[in-house]
Parts: sequence; C-alpha cells; structure tokens
Amino acid sequence: MDISSMTLDELEVFVLSQNEKKFRAKQIFEWIHKRHARSFCEMTNLSAQFREALESEHNIEQIEVERKYESFNNDVYKYLLRLPKDTIIESVLMKYSFGESICVSSQAGCAMGCTFCCSGEDGFLRNLSAYEILAQVYRVCEDANTRINNIVIMGSGEPLHNFDNVVKFIEIVSHEQGLNIGKRHITLSTCGIVPRIYELADLRLQINLALSLHASNDCVRKKLMPVAESYSMDETLLACDYYAKTTGRRITYEYALVKGINDSPEFARELGDRLKGRLAHLNLIPVNAGSKKGFHSPERKGIQIFHETLTKLGVSVSIRRELGSDIAAACGQLRSEYAVSRP
Repeated sequence: MDISSMTLDELEVFVLSQNEKKFRAKQIFEWIHKRHARSFCEMTNLSAQFREALESEHNIEQIEVERKYESFNNDVYKYLLRLPKDTIIESVLMKYSFGESICVSSQAGCAMGCTFCCSGEDGFLRNLSAYEILAQVYRVCEDANTRINNIVIMGSGEPLHNFDNVVKFIEIVSHEQGLNIGKRHITLSTCGIVPRIYELADLRLQINLALSLHASNDCVRKKLMPVAESYSMDETLLACDYYAKTTGRRITYEYALVKGINDSPEFARELGDRLKGRLAHLNLIPVNAGSKKGFHSPERKGIQIFHETLTKLGVSVSIRRELGSDIAAACGQLRSEYAVSRP
C-alpha cells in the first residue's frame, strides 16, 4: 500500500482502518508532503506504537538526486533522479525573473513515439506513482534550496496515459497542507489523448492545458506524431475547445518548428485559420538541435515570417526562448542517457 501517494481523504480512510483517530491522517500527510519526511520514524507526533506498525508494514520510497547538470547561463538545472529498482528519470528546474518553475516527468520513458523527441527512444518502462512525481519537486527544491512557483508536467511521458496518478499528484501538490501550489500555476502537456481531455475537463481542476499540435493539418501531423493516427486534428481541437469552455482556461498550443517540414508561410496561414477565434495561445518552439537527428530549426528570418503571418491573422502567438539545450534539458531532449550508459 503506497501511503505516500494517498490523498488526504484516502489517508483518513486508512488510519480509521488502523483503529486510529481521523486527525492522524492530516499529521501523516503533513509529514510527507510539507516536511518531506523520509520515514515514519520521523513522525514524532504519532504514537510510538503506530509509528512502529507503519514502519514494519509500509515504506516511503527513497528517491534521490543521482546527478545534476547546470546550464551555461545558470538559469536551467537538469536533475537525474534515482527511483527504486535503479529507474532513472529526469526533471528540469528553470529560473525566470518571475520565479522558478519545474518540469516533471510522469512516466519512465514514453510510448508516444513523436519523431522529433528523444524521450521515447529507449521505449516505455512504466508509469510513475503520484509520490514519484511529487518527489521530483521535493528533491529538487531541497537541493536548490528554493520554492517552486510553477509546475509543468511535460517531462518524459504522456501524462494522460498515467491519468489517475497525475490527477492525484495535482491534488496533493496543490493541497494547503502540502506545498499549496495553486492549480492555475500547474500546466499539463499532452499529445492529445482525446477521451482523457474530456475527462480532465469534467474534473474542473483549473489547471492549464498545453496541447502538442506541431502541424497545421492531419497529413503533416501523422508524419510527426503517431497519436494523429488515432485522433484527427478536428476532434482534438474540439476536445480542447470543450476544455476551454468547461474550465474557462485558455489552451496553449505547442508547435515545434522543423525546417522543411512544417515551417512554411502556407502552413502558418492554414494553422491561423484553424486557431483564430479560439480561446488559445500558440507557442512556437524552434526544434532543438540534437533533439533528433535529421531535424533542424528554421533560420531566424523564417521563424519571424511564420510568427508575423499568424499575428496578422489575429492569433495570439509567441516564440519560446531556448533554455537548457547545452545540457540536453530543452524541449524534446529529455532522455535518461545516464541510465543507458551507466556501467
């Protein structure tokens, strides 16, 4: 039983089943998610008998920083974290003028197979538990001695393929007895698992949704993203419209610009026709060198023309500033190479 991944409501049910008072659940929750206790022995406001019982039958997973990389500009730090059974995952700490953000992984590896992204090159290993996602935030904050302002769930993995654990993560990390990160400061990025987008919308969590679009039509999207074989662009955009209408939250559409594939002014106009009038913002991401062989970013002039074309069509659009590419921490570059090359 994974006590460290339990919500407060689940913990209350658990402690009552142990013939303990209900308020013990809040104490355990705070020890794990506010004080970041590594064992039940640390929970000194629990009775010795209860602590011994918890310690003998349950455990808090030991998740540690394996290695840390610092970018040249000191604004991005990539962390390799070791999970039980020697699983390695990656997280990225990003420093901005408005505060600090962390990019967390939701899976070890990825099964989506997007052609420009390295995260799935070694295949899919497993889903992460809610606590394994939470511990990325805890360990990075402890190591950097900082307070996180924003969380983006866009590291390795497809969050909507690990739906239940990701929703638990959001509930726990935003709880007032935990880190108390406001849900509007949490962004979930998906390739577009349409049924799950509707399900997420109906939860009305008030988190931000980012959709990996990367094309202006189905033909090009299918070349870049296998998920496009299952869900057309029209039905994906309709699901995002539903999310925006249900939650009142603007959708961010991510568009990796790949030279010679999806970067022409014609594609910009086609994309603008699809997005104008929607509650949306488009984030242009020049594909990072080294994210995948054979994929290159357009020249600066081409990026500006693409941006200007969309602006003239009335689309809210920006160009993402490149961060962390020198330590393979940028978009599309996350891949636990250390886990592969480690002796």
